[in-house]
Amino acid sequence: MEKVDNESGAKVLSRRERLRVETSREIKAVALRQMADAGPGAISLRGIAREMGMTPRAIYSYFPTRDDLITALISGISASLAEALENATNAVPDTDPGGRLVAWGQALREWALDHPESFRLFYGHPIPGYQPPEDGPVDRNARRVCRELTRLVAAAWIDARHHQPEETSWSDLHPDYVAKIQKDLPDVPPAAAALALRVWGRMHGLVALEIDGHIHPVSRNPAALHHAEMLDLVRSLGLA
Repeated sequence: MEKVDNESGAKVLSRRERLRVETSREIKAVALRQMADAGPGAISLRGIAREMGMTPRAIYSYFPTRDDLITALISGISASLAEALENATNAVPDTDPGGRLVAWGQALREWALDHPESFRLFYGHPIPGYQPPEDGPVDRNARRVCRELTRLVAAAWIDARHHQPEETSWSDLHPDYVAKIQKDLPDVPPAAAALALRVWGRMHGLVALEIDGHIHPVSRNPAALHHAEMLDLVRSLGLA
């Protein structure tokens, strides 16, 4: 029978279940270390088993294949990132669209600095031989991140549209991206969707350079550099 905490109503895990959760967490941590040492292609269930003193058969009871492990890793990573971004923007009033965009950009940088290997796994080069399940947790969480930024840009569109180049049509964008936007945010015009991509590029670019070690050799204050870029971004949209 399932045990439930009388005060919180949460499920109380058995000792066996707690051990399984902890072992699963350790497997993921070792996988991230493998990737940090030798790249995403180095993730190996057998290598993890050796490091943890487990048999291959035992580790396969947690993750039957390498792809199952990678899917679990990226799913957790993307959910963590989406939550951090949403919490940051929700702390800024809806009446301040520029402030919400700056908060999103700053939260992206802070999360990336706290989780550099996770950032690389989520946004880095494709993992050799890995194909995420279609419409699985990885895709859903990635869409959650994209949807939040597009929603922020769409909210700023009333002011931003007067500072943008010529109109964009849906035919200018990839059909898969168009389908996702029209499903999740049906009222967003194509020019706003295209602007969201450009905003994301500016927000993501400096963060990626910093995570890959290219900013520190040339800037003594990367945080100030990033913040200045975020302020320039919102000014270019007519939001400041």
